[in-house]
Amino acid sequence: EKPTFVIVVHSKLCMSDRDPSPRIMDLWRSWWTATPAKNSQQVTNRLFIDSSSSTTNAKGDPKIPNQHKKIVLSLFIDDRKASRVTQMDTKGQEWEWPSPKAIPKADSNGPSFIRLQNLLTSEQNTDTFHQQALTTQSCTSKRCLGSLMQIPNQCKRQNGLRSKELVMKEAKEFLREYYASLRKENTEAHLKREADVIDEIQAKGIYDLTEQELTYGARLAWRNASRCIGRIQWANLHLIDARDAVTPEDMYEVIINHLKYATNKGNLRSAITIFPPRCDGLHDFRVWNIQLIRYAGYEQPDGSVIGDPANIEFTKICQSYGWQGKGGMFDVLPLLLQANGSEPQLFEIPPELVLEVPISHPEYEWFEKLNLRWYALPAVSCLLLDIGGIEFPACPFNGWYMVTEIGRDFGDINRYNMCKPVAEYLKLDTRSETTLWRDKAIVELNRAVMYSFLKHKVTMVDHHSASNSFMQHLQNEQKLRGGCPADWVWIVPPISGSTTKVYHQEMLNYKIKPCFEYQEDPWKIHVKGTQRKFRDIAKLVVVSADLMGKVLSKRIRATILYATETGTSERYAKRLKKLLDIKFDAKVMCMEDYDFSNLDYEKLIFIVTSTFGNAEAPHNGEEFGRRLHYRSHSVDSQMDLNTSRTGSLHLPRRKTKMRDDEVDDRASASMRNLKYSVFALGSRAYGENFCAFGRSLDDLLHNFGGERIYPLGEGDELCGQEESFRTWAGEAFRAACDTFCIDTMEDSDAAVSLVSIPSWSEKNFRLVFNEKKTVIGYMEALSKIHSTQLQPLTVISVTNLQSPSSQRSTILVKLRTGNTSNLCYLPGDHLSVFPRNDPEMVQQLLDKLADKEPSDIAAQLEYLSNDGIWTIDTYMPTTFTLREAFLRFVDITSPPTPQFLQHLTNLATDKNDRDRLAELAKGSKEYEDWKFWRNPRIIDLIEEFPSLQLPATLLLSKLPRLKQRYYSISSSMAMVSDEIHITVSVVTYYTKSGKLRRGTCSNWLNSLKEGDIVPCFIRAANGFHLPEDHSTPVIMIGPGTGIAPFRSFWQQRISDKNREANAFFPTTKEHENTEIPNGIDTPPITPTEGEDLATRFGKMVLFFGCRESTKDDIYKKELEECLSNGALDEVYKAYSRELNKPKQYVQDLMKDHGGDLLHMILDEDGHIYVCGDVSMAADVSRTIQNLLIDYGLYNQEDAIEYIKNMKETGRYHEDIFGITLRTGEVTERIRKTAQRAWVMIRKHNFRKSHETNGDTVVELVGKVRINKTFDKRPLDRGISVDVVMRTEDEVPELKPQSISRLFSMPGSDGPTMSISTSFSGEQLNLSSIDSPENEQ
Repeated sequence: EKPTFVIVVHSKLCMSDRDPSPRIMDLWRSWWTATPAKNSQQVTNRLFIDSSSSTTNAKGDPKIPNQHKKIVLSLFIDDRKASRVTQMDTKGQEWEWPSPKAIPKADSNGPSFIRLQNLLTSEQNTDTFHQQALTTQSCTSKRCLGSLMQIPNQCKRQNGLRSKELVMKEAKEFLREYYASLRKENTEAHLKREADVIDEIQAKGIYDLTEQELTYGARLAWRNASRCIGRIQWANLHLIDARDAVTPEDMYEVIINHLKYATNKGNLRSAITIFPPRCDGLHDFRVWNIQLIRYAGYEQPDGSVIGDPANIEFTKICQSYGWQGKGGMFDVLPLLLQANGSEPQLFEIPPELVLEVPISHPEYEWFEKLNLRWYALPAVSCLLLDIGGIEFPACPFNGWYMVTEIGRDFGDINRYNMCKPVAEYLKLDTRSETTLWRDKAIVELNRAVMYSFLKHKVTMVDHHSASNSFMQHLQNEQKLRGGCPADWVWIVPPISGSTTKVYHQEMLNYKIKPCFEYQEDPWKIHVKGTQRKFRDIAKLVVVSADLMGKVLSKRIRATILYATETGTSERYAKRLKKLLDIKFDAKVMCMEDYDFSNLDYEKLIFIVTSTFGNAEAPHNGEEFGRRLHYRSHSVDSQMDLNTSRTGSLHLPRRKTKMRDDEVDDRASASMRNLKYSVFALGSRAYGENFCAFGRSLDDLLHNFGGERIYPLGEGDELCGQEESFRTWAGEAFRAACDTFCIDTMEDSDAAVSLVSIPSWSEKNFRLVFNEKKTVIGYMEALSKIHSTQLQPLTVISVTNLQSPSSQRSTILVKLRTGNTSNLCYLPGDHLSVFPRNDPEMVQQLLDKLADKEPSDIAAQLEYLSNDGIWTIDTYMPTTFTLREAFLRFVDITSPPTPQFLQHLTNLATDKNDRDRLAELAKGSKEYEDWKFWRNPRIIDLIEEFPSLQLPATLLLSKLPRLKQRYYSISSSMAMVSDEIHITVSVVTYYTKSGKLRRGTCSNWLNSLKEGDIVPCFIRAANGFHLPEDHSTPVIMIGPGTGIAPFRSFWQQRISDKNREANAFFPTTKEHENTEIPNGIDTPPITPTEGEDLATRFGKMVLFFGCRESTKDDIYKKELEECLSNGALDEVYKAYSRELNKPKQYVQDLMKDHGGDLLHMILDEDGHIYVCGDVSMAADVSRTIQNLLIDYGLYNQEDAIEYIKNMKETGRYHEDIFGITLRTGEVTERIRKTAQRAWVMIRKHNFRKSHETNGDTVVELVGKVRINKTFDKRPLDRGISVDVVMRTEDEVPELKPQSISRLFSMPGSDGPTMSISTSFSGEQLNLSSIDSPENEQ
């Protein structure tokens, strides 16, 4: 008979005795796999027992049901990251997982599991965490030492270094816990770090913790501090790493910085400063003060004390080192600092850094006569910090006061002893203790302290709130770690103890490392040296201006992360660094190069990012966004890291709102110490998806507990992006300085820093020509400078899909991939194409260069480094020709930026040109209008400012790189495995000034011939793939070139149906020579006889729109073929410029077939795919919303929510592009909206939902489809009126104008509404809205 394995689960994750959670099962399987002694047995009998719900025996262990033969295992779940299994077999042999050395043995003196009860609620919890305690308490069965201030044998003494074996053991355990917190336990990084630490310990007996490890250890030590009631804030602890301190002066500088940061003008912040660790016990760094700020106590000849009696001894020590106090009640003691075991030195704390609160009472005015006050910052400086076997004797840290701590100091007999004076003012009877006068006096003292701190806006917590937060902390720790060390004697407040919740909670006290420990007073073990002369003491006490200046300029590290497709975000990030470098230690990194695990330990982060397409992340920001999004989901959600989406419209929402006091065990606790601000770039042409990725990152960081030091900045590329960035950067910089208590510069200095001319000059950049050098190929060069492996695709053909009589051109470009395995794609993905500039334009530019350099000789761009060495500029390839550079690498067609124009002011010889360029370089409204109306290229710039002398080095080093263009792939690998097809609209348009412009990439592609090479790579469009379930209906909506990705969809459907029908047709010469109309590359579907594929494949419907059927109906014959062979079920076409017919758009077709659409969407969970420009995509979304409303299924709010939910759940897909044949029209309309004020007045008069008489949605839609309930009619959206301001050109300046219009509703005989307005300058005033209809 196989034995029954009884698994005792010590965690709340177990759902029931015999039905454990998946997490329990995973741990069980992991243990079973990792146990060689037992893995050969087949486990047929298992019994899971929840220790928290089962009965216990006399020792407190869960009772195990009697079985004929059993093996009992205890499954420990300390948190959701770490676990272990302990097995006791029938012979008493103990097994452990993952390894016996990694987990300490249970305490043999007591039960393995201790049940703790709340006597107020009768709730019980089982503490298992105490089994990880590494030290044994001094209490025995005969005595308890819990009420002692310092427990004997646990006070750290100066006894040298620990043994290497002990340091190594604790280091391994700490590193295991640290990497487990990063979800990197037993990874290559963990094992390498452990090996390096072991080598370092073997060499010198200690090792250096990284800053991240030190931060984690310090926070964990606070989390493990059993005597602290405020530990719920443990993850907010800010580290000041001072391990590089050498002298007492160094220590003083850092402590002053600590005081300033932590005080924060009364809004206290928890912080810890850590000085060098103990190296041999003879060269310790120590802060002799018990607290950084404390009041002196002067003992008088008669035995009385002026000041704080608790500090008499330390006051005398300070006096012995030359300090002379003023003899007052509240004199702040100096700092006595010891560095490297040397003689301690005295330093006065500047009075302006000591925030003190005068104590007054909310009711009694006489209270102020007591002249009481107290310092705001409680910074303990006498404890030792033990992390991973390394001891830090000097580690001052602070939180903030609980009111009873100060009230106790005022009231205690051995402190300020203010109870009796207060009682006398209250006229209480102090002759007998039975009158409880002390209790009344101490309560009033606490009331006064609480009132005073709140009055002066200084952080403080009352003991009841602190008690409640600690109970929440206990619950969190029980859930995450299986218990929480707590000293009941210290946790319960000194007054009103029984009225707090913690009073009724049983607690278990034990020590877990990392930890804080008591240590002997330094003056008791220090051998005092020779007496210093008064002159030397004076030098140490006086705070010089130079020293204070060095303190206040202490640099905080700031990380700037960027993600970009075109380079704009990178350029802005580097400019931000120049500003931050004035006060911070700033570094710039691309998101894809950033180690995401460092995010938990960052202090200050700035993010500058664009949004790609329709709310997607730029390619180099995808992984960062995916990981951040992944961390926003709880473990139970089973979130797949590889499929998580980014962008504001694609982020799944949390089902339930997180409570303010709830701690998310994935990330929220660990990011509360992060300060951040985000600048998002985008285009308002994308409507609600404007700056979507940046907005998402901003929201996620805030939700995780990060502190947003300045609101999200947004830059619109259509209008004012430069000015928006400068405003945000300046304000964010000042906010960062204020956050970290750094004195800011003058506003003019910050502005100069942001617009300062970059470091280019003709003297520090040069071109070096060498005819003997070989120019590297442009494919290799493009791959290197763009950090992307490009693939060369060969042109098969370029075919114009439109009629020869059409004035427009849309081309089908077929490219051959050959054997390039890297170019695998799915229907819906994008092809990234690196274009080439127009050769004629490049030649014109070369002819106009000032330096007339040779254009076809190998060259390299070099700059003069700070060391005076000429260095190759990696912005360009290592070798190139000028012609190739302007053809392939440099963008010469985009309008120049204000930063580039700054360089030109000194290169123009004509004064008028210089003045005009200087004005444009400001990036103000003048620049925006110039860019919009002229859309100037570099060649146009030279023509407009003929006195310009442009050197090649300026263009090569400061113009942006020529970026890739993205096109939806119009083919499926299932049909053409070695080809990629794209559908391209050839862009030509006129600027507002009448100049002809041609799209760089589309016109280049149109000029290609068979055999030409196109540099490309694939960009996955994860949000635009076909459903995995073939039976899901697919609704495709795309006018013009918006049909491009849908061609890949129907080709994939043809292939899938052929495969299902077992009618696979291999590609043969006979097939290749078969004439197939307009691009169809496979034979028609011939399903197996008698087999119905309709039941396996959902409907695939296309809504397509173009101008004229005879000129613009691209893929017409191919669509007819797809309808005949069943690849497409329906194709609806709309023509907007058909001769002698009214305009019709795809939205109108959707209204005509609204019933069918709603049936597929609501009844069959169909997917919607929209491809087109932003305006069309917004209209489609509104049309579906109105269908839901007007067919009576939803009200307006629910319809909007339904569409939003479709987008979030991946049923509504959009592939939006901003460059179309209507670029000028769309850009001008949206730009006016963004630049000038506009007023929209809308009267919503939606009808209430139709009565359905109990019909279900399915039945109602069915009625709609057969026109039983509703007739086809115009969708009534109510009254919609747009009143848009006219521009300055249309309205004379300062001359008020009046506008009055009458509006008629459809079907009415006369006017139904009149609107009167007045207009002056840029102000529109609404005078009246009159309507004769009562309803209106």
